[in-house]
Amino acid sequence: MAKMTMVQALNLALKQEMAKDDSVIVLGEDVGVDGGVFRVTDGLINQFGQDRVLDTPLAESGIVGMSIGMAVYGLKPVCEIQFSGFSYQNFHQIENHAARLRLRSRGRYNVPMVLRTPYGGGVRALEHHSESRETFWAHMPGIKMVIPSGPRNARALLVSAIRDPDPVIFYESKALYRAFREEVPEEEETMPIGKPRIAQEGKDLTLISYGAMMRPTLEAAAGLKEKDGVEAEVIDLLTVSPLDDEIFVQSVLKTGRAVVIHEAPRSFGPGAEIVSRLMEKAFYYLEVPIERVTGYDIIIPLFSREKAYLPNAQRIIRAARKALSN
Repeated sequence: MAKMTMVQALNLALKQEMAKDDSVIVLGEDVGVDGGVFRVTDGLINQFGQDRVLDTPLAESGIVGMSIGMAVYGLKPVCEIQFSGFSYQNFHQIENHAARLRLRSRGRYNVPMVLRTPYGGGVRALEHHSESRETFWAHMPGIKMVIPSGPRNARALLVSAIRDPDPVIFYESKALYRAFREEVPEEEETMPIGKPRIAQEGKDLTLISYGAMMRPTLEAAAGLKEKDGVEAEVIDLLTVSPLDDEIFVQSVLKTGRAVVIHEAPRSFGPGAEIVSRLMEKAFYYLEVPIERVTGYDIIIPLFSREKAYLPNAQRIIRAARKALSN
């Protein structure tokens, strides 16, 4: 199998789905001639033409509104918003229409569209380029929220998202785009939306994370093993909504201890929902309170202070040791 970056794996998913299904359309700012700001759509316009790879005006609300219309009338649009911080302009299109059309039409219409957008910090970007606002979308009924953590699962999940009959918000970490390579099979591969995976098995402690934070989480797990002899079980959520809690609940029933990690702000973040699920379903098995390692309740700083904001392996190890100390 070829080793690919996340950018290359996402490009492969788009290329193969467009070749297989003429109804798959790619649209967004600079996705055609320039191949996207991060080159995820590179080469697609040469292979599929400008009728299926559309360079749009700088108008996020228009991009998403057009995608909703395409989806209702039988196409499968994959629209790109250049940075997740620019997606607020299309919030009303998602909330008022994409999320509601199946219910509003009593199942007559559904909206098989994907909104791809880079999110998160770690690349020394400007304001509105580094947010991690998955809570906005995960809180919205009728929307699926997917956040891959590496090239192979990104490719498989994007294929599944394109084929899904409902709207999917697909967050892609900028920090992971070219951070590392994984073996990605040339043949078709999918993963079910809404199912987490056990990234590493363990018995002493459960670490729960997703997206870009999987790298420091796995680094912390390795550090705990080397320095403390602790075998941490690491859960990669992959999908924030719908949130399947069976795997991480079963893990905590086994370990009795948990740390939840995400780069979104702490208050009202996905970690709070995960903690709530564990309190409801694993309370009597918890040995100590659940720890959270998150971003802070501030707007993410510009690049000179960005590292201090983002969770890292050292913060995760400190939280894990606190959970293990009682």
